[in-house]
Amino acid sequence: MLNIVLYEPEIPQNTGNIMRTCMAFGMKLHLIEPLGFYMDEKHLRRAGMDYRNEIEYQIWPDWQSFVQACPGSFYYVTRYGNRSPDTFDFAKDPAEEIYLVFGKESTGIPKDILAAHMERCMRIPMVPEARSLNLSNSVAIIAYEVLRQLGYPHLSRTEAIKGADFLASKAQQ
Repeated sequence: MLNIVLYEPEIPQNTGNIMRTCMAFGMKLHLIEPLGFYMDEKHLRRAGMDYRNEIEYQIWPDWQSFVQACPGSFYYVTRYGNRSPDTFDFAKDPAEEIYLVFGKESTGIPKDILAAHMERCMRIPMVPEARSLNLSNSVAIIAYEVLRQLGYPHLSRTEAIKGADFLASKAQQ
């Protein structure tokens, strides 16, 4: 299973968008406290969180509790990474849980965590003048690369709600 980890997220709209992405891609979301917002409908509504009850997510009191309870391969997305996401082989051990860790919007992942795992740190390539992308966009970019490498496991390749032949049937009318 693919897991998204948000280390102390601060902006509810970003977390709401990430929840929607997790639902669409079948990923579990882990939120490391403290959160910069309340996890209620009012604070997440603007991000289209009609999916909130359809995703699997867990809130952890701190980083250590999370790491001790969740074995697997951890990858850290940071502006300080020296490798792009495509240089990692996410499919090398398909039975192992993959955890993609993203930091808080203002300061990212703590530097001591990054320094201890530099070989697992990645940066999204962008122009030199840009220091970062929006958190929810970054999650979608990295998650899609991992899912691409894994062959899009359990994801539909056709329109399942209106039917695979929806456009063709509309064209004939």
